[in-house]
Amino acid sequence: MASCCENNCAIEALRTRQKSTLTTVLWINAVMFAVIALAALYSKSTALLSDSLDNLGDALTYALSLYVVSQSIEAKARVALFKGGLIFLGASVVVAQVIWKLIYPVIPSYELMSVFSLVGVTANGVCLWLLWRHRSDDINMSSVYECSRNDIASNLSVFVAAFGVWIFQSGWPDIIVASCLAALLLRSSVRVLLGAVQELRQQPATP
Repeated sequence: MASCCENNCAIEALRTRQKSTLTTVLWINAVMFAVIALAALYSKSTALLSDSLDNLGDALTYALSLYVVSQSIEAKARVALFKGGLIFLGASVVVAQVIWKLIYPVIPSYELMSVFSLVGVTANGVCLWLLWRHRSDDINMSSVYECSRNDIASNLSVFVAAFGVWIFQSGWPDIIVASCLAALLLRSSVRVLLGAVQELRQQPATP
């Protein structure tokens, strides 16, 4: 009886920690989406737009993850499927922007790109640090960690693109980096979707 009580208490404590972490990173990403989206509009950077959409997708997935913290593994896996779909949608938007910039080329503002990419690195670094201890808890938290890790790579890539725009005075570095980010998002989407499908297959069939 005592052992059962201790197990239940430990599970509840873990869920409480997960909820606290998810709430914090949710707000960080919601604020960063608004800030970086405005910067993307002013700078005319597709790479920065990709970064902002990544933050929006993360904010939505964190909200969903918060919702299913106390629910079944099957429910968490189904939400992970939805997260994978959101990541895929974000990648598709970036691909559309890349095609648009190829047709109508423009040189983005490397100053805004570099400043806000570093702001993003700082914010997402905090998120990654908060989520690190939860990365292996379950499919819900591992998919959240996957999203946060992508953000760091995205931010650093935008900074590299800004440097390229400055050196070459061309919009091509922005387009190339945005294309790479789209590929990264697609890869992450596949990983999250496959992980969720695997979890669902392991669940016992309902009679």
